[in-house]
Amino acid sequence: MQTPSIVSPKDWIAAREKMLVREKEVTRARDALAAERRRMPWMLVEKDYVFDGPNGKASLSDLFDGRRQLIVYRAFFEEGVHGWPEHGCIGCSLGADQVSNLAHLNARNTTLVYASRGPQADIKRLQTKFGWEHIPWFTITDSFDKDFGVDEWHGHNAFIREGGKIYRTYFINERGDEAMGTVWSYLDMTALGRQENWEDSPDGYPQERPYKWWNWNDAYVPGAGPTPEWDAVSEAGEAAFRNKGKCNC
Repeated sequence: MQTPSIVSPKDWIAAREKMLVREKEVTRARDALAAERRRMPWMLVEKDYVFDGPNGKASLSDLFDGRRQLIVYRAFFEEGVHGWPEHGCIGCSLGADQVSNLAHLNARNTTLVYASRGPQADIKRLQTKFGWEHIPWFTITDSFDKDFGVDEWHGHNAFIREGGKIYRTYFINERGDEAMGTVWSYLDMTALGRQENWEDSPDGYPQERPYKWWNWNDAYVPGAGPTPEWDAVSEAGEAAFRNKGKCNC
């Protein structure tokens, strides 16, 4: 293997700072792209879809679990898929391994679910075997996958509820799915975004200061934010990093 040049600590820091300029450009371009997503037109969902779930039949509205936004990932776990019945699709399984604790996403009024055509008994067995019990996982029973572009390939569809109706707001698939799994990647594909006040969002969208809504995954309580101690720590940390200009933001 032919390695890059070997340099002194001083030259390495200089090279990293040069690269940091490019990284900030990419970060800002990604933020701008997310802002464009928040201005995408919405598509009214007019069909009534029915899923099988852990507690029986469920509508698309039920999948929101009382929240305003919903992300549905179409995972391939069903007869005819490589690995069945002991495994799901290798790529979808790799993706499931990346799904972070959903408490933080839920705190942003957003629900993530997986949907496959495999029966619920098999899905439950798969979740238990691979540690995916934290992912709500439903069975597709109708044309949902075909209607939303995921009958032949994986993908994430984002929806929102507004005025008693459901709308499709965005769709990510193929290599776009590689980035999914963190609370940030999920929120960045939604209509409301991260809901933080630094974001470029349309007037009237819910927003609050970053860091202030974060909490331990077992400490989210409706109407209550993190402790005053965390407020002080986050204020100091944010100020220090921004003043130094050493972050990727």
